[in-house]
Amino acid sequence: MTHTSTDQPARRASGAIVPVLAFAGIVVAVMQTLLVPVIKDLPQLLSTEPSNATWVLTSTLLSGAVATPIMGRLGDLYGKRRMLITSLAIMVVGALVSALTSDLLTMIAGRTLQGFAMGAIPLGIGLMRDMLPREKLGSAMALMSSSIGVGGGLALPLAALVAQHADWHALFYGAAGLGVLAIVLTLLVVPESPMRAEGTFDVLGAIGLSAGLVLFLLPITKGSDWGWTSGTTLGLFAAAAVVLLLWGVMELRLKAPLVDLRTTARPAVLFTNLASIMVGVSFYVVSLVLPQLLQLPKATGYGLGQSMVTAGLLVAPLGLTMMFTAPVYARLSAKYGPKVTLIIGMLIIGVGYGAGIGLMSAAWQSLVIAVVLGAGIGLAYSSLPALIVGAVPASETGAANGLNTLMRSIGTSVSSAVIGMVLANTANHVGGVAIPTMHGFRVSFMIATGAVAVGLLMALFLPKPDRAPQLNFSSEEEANLERAEEILRGFRGRVLGADGSPVARAKVTLIDRRGRQAGATLSDEDGTYALAVPSQGAYVLAARATGHGPLASSATHGGDEVAVDLDLSLPGETVSA
Repeated sequence: MTHTSTDQPARRASGAIVPVLAFAGIVVAVMQTLLVPVIKDLPQLLSTEPSNATWVLTSTLLSGAVATPIMGRLGDLYGKRRMLITSLAIMVVGALVSALTSDLLTMIAGRTLQGFAMGAIPLGIGLMRDMLPREKLGSAMALMSSSIGVGGGLALPLAALVAQHADWHALFYGAAGLGVLAIVLTLLVVPESPMRAEGTFDVLGAIGLSAGLVLFLLPITKGSDWGWTSGTTLGLFAAAAVVLLLWGVMELRLKAPLVDLRTTARPAVLFTNLASIMVGVSFYVVSLVLPQLLQLPKATGYGLGQSMVTAGLLVAPLGLTMMFTAPVYARLSAKYGPKVTLIIGMLIIGVGYGAGIGLMSAAWQSLVIAVVLGAGIGLAYSSLPALIVGAVPASETGAANGLNTLMRSIGTSVSSAVIGMVLANTANHVGGVAIPTMHGFRVSFMIATGAVAVGLLMALFLPKPDRAPQLNFSSEEEANLERAEEILRGFRGRVLGADGSPVARAKVTLIDRRGRQAGATLSDEDGTYALAVPSQGAYVLAARATGHGPLASSATHGGDEVAVDLDLSLPGETVSA
């Protein structure tokens, strides 16, 4: 199993890698939030019943839940950058399908494809772990993790603006454009990680998990329509339990499972995942309640009478505050560790919802709630990947973070179903239209407060963490990394021009015997470069720079550091050590 990473090139490229990967996360969130402003109009827009129109949202939720752990595992096996681009490409295709139709079934198909983008979050976190120097890892993962909130916060007012002033299909063209931009930036800036997990892809495990998740999430998202005690709902829950149980037994017997359940059962991973469900619940409640409260007419006696766009702008600070808490998280986590940061985040969310129960009578109060909850959710979301990364080996990062993102998705699905049911059951019916009541909004906030309390309890059970986020590596992996760094120093040297002068900013690429890129870097001002190698063996060092001819030199790495000067005036050379 490979445990080294191209540390040196990542150190130079990291400035661009982090914002590009965070942008990919924001694109995913925009795709998710896209239809929130037009939820109530979907039945008319698609000429269908309200219960059918909800499938447009449910389908994305389900496919995202299924795709997340699968894309994470594929990334660990075949390359995280490759799977990140694949996830975004499937999303772009889905967005274009939805943009070109007003037919319910075609729209659902398009939205199902868009759900695949959810895999981008754990893949981005995995790439950061593999590529970045450890001192930058904590704040970078925090930014990636909170990007889902940032994108959601920014998308709400923008989507409302588009929906109010243009054809609603324009929303999907916008999402497709953002997806293409994310793909181009990833191709230009993000190198492929050399880390690979051992084993093969567990196809049967993927089918079993997909079936179990669909059987579980379907009655959760549709239970309020079908009736919670109906035969369909209870039958699906029972089927989900059987399928997931059989799947678990099978995964434990496999040598290379889709999800390593033994790793998942470690207290650090288990309690982080359970806390993640509760953070997911708390994140979604405010997104469901505040826009509705703000848009209800003042004639109801409690509605705040704001337009769709104004309501979006008042809720937007939820996402923006999440973005600004990423650097705060990095400082807190460096001093106290991610466990303490998670607990602080949970406490702030609890205060936000607790106070929110009584702060629902003016628009400015909604703004205050959004800011407080954004800060708490930002801290909590930022802590989750650091806790996961600290508890699993590097080769399992993608799958483990995929499972963690899945837990958050389950939280948002449960939240969506339960709050939808609460608001429907407490609504007043006026002229055939269901109008949510203040009682329903308050009960929703009470449920969120209860979920945070449970999440806080889970966070308290977490094992004592490392002090600093950059040291969130398991002791076994730390030893492997140190041992690998001692043995495999890699190639280093200078890039020279025709007259022997140093060539600055030359691109040096390391290619393995299969023709795959194993690392890349740019030479410094004095022409020096350094590349770590993933393993011993034969490589090709390719160098190119503006105004010089390209050079490809074969080089063999036998364990010690190899000095290779790359003279761009030569046609090629062979070096061994």
